[in-house]
Amino acid sequence: MKKHPIAARLCAVALAVVCVAGLAACGQSGSSSDGDKTIKVGASPTPHAQILDAVKDELAKDGYTLEVVEYNDYIQPNTALEDGQLDANYFQHVTYLNDFNEENGTHLVDAADIHFEPFGLYAGKTSSLDALPDGATVAVPNDTTNEARALLLLQQEGLIKLKDGAGLNATVVDIVENPKNLKIEELEAAQLPRSLQDVDIAAINGNYALGAGLNVSDALATESDQGEAAKAYANIVAVKDGNQDSEKTKALVKALTSETAKKYIDDTYDGAVVTVF
Repeated sequence: MKKHPIAARLCAVALAVVCVAGLAACGQSGSSSDGDKTIKVGASPTPHAQILDAVKDELAKDGYTLEVVEYNDYIQPNTALEDGQLDANYFQHVTYLNDFNEENGTHLVDAADIHFEPFGLYAGKTSSLDALPDGATVAVPNDTTNEARALLLLQQEGLIKLKDGAGLNATVVDIVENPKNLKIEELEAAQLPRSLQDVDIAAINGNYALGAGLNVSDALATESDQGEAAKAYANIVAVKDGNQDSEKTKALVKALTSETAKKYIDDTYDGAVVTVF
């Protein structure tokens, strides 16, 4: 059956419209790849999110937009990374990451070591280590790796002695000498600065100390940035296993190990954050 000439022309026009619409849709689909140029990173507010903000322009030079999602705990940024909600996170040290993977069955890896935050002992009701009374209360983080770190610092200062080999896995049950009969109070790491007024001293992570306005120069004691702790507790960029060599990861690591990042850290934190790259 023959088509009427006018009907044929109308069909041709309709087909052209469909093709143009299809091409436009394809073009729009291609433009969604712009989302691949956004790097979404989970971070603690201080200092990690601040450092990330300082390198946004470095990432922009490589065509990436940085989106920082702030977390105030040590669990959610890892579960969000494992679930694919984040491209990377930057808040933890490698020892904590390894422990988290073991306990939670996650598949997160160290993409780069960025900085070290010296762990510190800060004064609460007692103003110096020499003045600690018998039975003084010492607050420490309650997560496995950071508690060990706190206990090692107490041992470094001669306040306790741990059993041989306890090392990075030390807990309160590994204390074999406690001449001052210190009472070790285990608290969630983020709560430690707010608990200072209720304890004699507290061992506090660098990021939480900074966030609470505590200066590392005022700490009663700190870890050496030249010792084992600087390696074991280097703060890292973490990604899901398999993404170590992705373009996003490479761009993020490049920015965080740039001269811009180093200068910002050196100028801003007065020794409370020390670069390791």
